[in-house]
Amino acid sequence: MLVLSRREHQSIMIGDDIEIVVLDIRGEQVRLGIRAPKDVPILRQEIYAQIQKENVEASETRPEDVPE
Repeated sequence: MLVLSRREHQSIMIGDDIEIVVLDIRGEQVRLGIRAPKDVPILRQEIYAQIQKENVEASETRPEDVPE
């Protein structure tokens, strides 16, 4: 894992087309802005994990589990 320190209004680049900007810092909470192409999905980790879990569960569905 790469760990970087940034101050408010500073940013980091991921590749040539994704920029992450520190918008605000309040106590232990940090607000980030993300500039990325529209075709790049951006999800909170907990939402991403839930989608992955649902995809695994859906792939395990057997034909007899689906009503006709």
